[in-house]
Amino acid sequence: MSSLAKGAAARWLRRLLMLLAIACSFPVSAADGAQPGEPEIWLVTYGPGEIYWQRFGHNAIWVRDPGLGLDHVFNFGFFDFQQEDFFVRFLKGRMLYFSAARPAQEEFTSYINENRSIRAQRLDLSSDQKLVLTEHLLAEIRPENRDYLYDYYLNNCSTRVRDAIDLAMGGLLKAEFLPRPATQTWRDHTRRLTHADFWLYLGLEIGLGSPVDQTISRWDEMFIPELLAESLASLEYAGGEAGRPLVVEDVALFTSSIVSPPASPHAWWPRYLLASLIVLLAAALLCRFVGSRGAVLLARCWLVLSGAIGVVLLFFWLGTDHSVTRFNMNLLVVCPAWLLLAFWTDNEQRVLQIIAVVSSLAVALFWLPPHQYNADVLAAFIPLNLASAYGLFRYRSLSANRPDVPASADR
Repeated sequence: MSSLAKGAAARWLRRLLMLLAIACSFPVSAADGAQPGEPEIWLVTYGPGEIYWQRFGHNAIWVRDPGLGLDHVFNFGFFDFQQEDFFVRFLKGRMLYFSAARPAQEEFTSYINENRSIRAQRLDLSSDQKLVLTEHLLAEIRPENRDYLYDYYLNNCSTRVRDAIDLAMGGLLKAEFLPRPATQTWRDHTRRLTHADFWLYLGLEIGLGSPVDQTISRWDEMFIPELLAESLASLEYAGGEAGRPLVVEDVALFTSSIVSPPASPHAWWPRYLLASLIVLLAAALLCRFVGSRGAVLLARCWLVLSGAIGVVLLFFWLGTDHSVTRFNMNLLVVCPAWLLLAFWTDNEQRVLQIIAVVSSLAVALFWLPPHQYNADVLAAFIPLNLASAYGLFRYRSLSANRPDVPASADR
C-alpha cells in the first residue's frame, strides 16, 4: 500500500473511531441526571476552520428527543453562493443566511472532515423550557421562516443560538449578561481571530469603522460561539432554580489539530510596516531601471489606487446597510482626494504638503476620541502615501532645475 493510501486509510479510521466514540458517549447521560427517554438539549460549539469564513468558529443546538424522533442539530449558519443577487446582497449588507436541521451524525461527520473541534454542553433546562426551545427551533427551519438578514455582530449564527436559549429561559440569559461589560470590543475579537490571514486581517481593518471599537456587553460578546459556550458554562441557573450550574455535561467530541487563536489581540502593525518598507525598497530599485518618468507613473498609480480604496469605503459607509463600516477614520489614510492629487501637475509641493498634513491628522486621531484602532492601516499605507507624494515633488523639483529637459522626459 502506498504512503498516500495509508494516510487516507488512517484518516478514515480516525473519523470512524471518533464517530463511534460520539455514538457511545451519550446514553450514559442518564446517570448524570437525565432520565432515559427524556429530551436533551446540547449546545454544540465548533472550533475555527481554515477557510476565511470559518475563522470565528460556529455553533448550533442539538436536540435529542426520542418522543419526537429527533436526534438533530439545528444550525443557523447556512448560506448559498447560488442565491439570487448573492454578490449584490453581500456588497449592500443584505445577505441572506438560513437555518436548517441535520441528523447529528451527519452534522458531526462534516465538521470532523473539516478538522474542526467539536464541543458539546448539555443544558439542564426544565421540561417546559425544552419544549419551548424545540418548538422554536422547529418553527425556525420552516421554509417561510428559515431565511434571515445576516449581520456580522448583531444577527449571526451564534446570536441566533444565544437568542433561542434565552427565549427558552424566559429572558434570564440576557438579564444576566447584558449588564456585564465585555472583556474586549468587536474589533479586538475580529483582530485576534483573523490575525493568521495577512490579507483578510488587513482588509477588515481597512473596512471596519469606529462602531466596532465601542464598548459592548457580555451579551454582545456572544457573537463569538466560543464565548457563548464559556458564558453558559459559568452560569449558575438550571431548570428555573438558581444556584445550580446550567451546563451539567461538557465534553469534547473531537479535537482539531488547527492551532487555536490567541485569547487577545497583539500588536501586529510591525508586519504591515515591514511590508510597506519592502514595497518601497522594491519600488526604489525598480525606479533605477524605469527612470524618472516611470517613477512618477508608479507614484501616481499608487495614489490612484489608495484613493480608489477610499471611494469604496465611502460607498460602504453611505450606500450600504453595513453599519460597522460607518464613521471610518481610515478615510484620512486612503483618502478619495488622492485621486485628484494624483493628477495635480501644477504644484507637486502642495500635493506633498496636503498629504503630509492629512497623514499627520490621521496619526493624531489614533490617540484622540472617538478612538478607532487602525495602527495596522497607518503602518501599511502612510509610508507609501508620503513616499509617492515626495516622489512627485522631487521629480518636479528636478525638472524645474533643468529647464532644458522636458517634464515628461526620461532621465
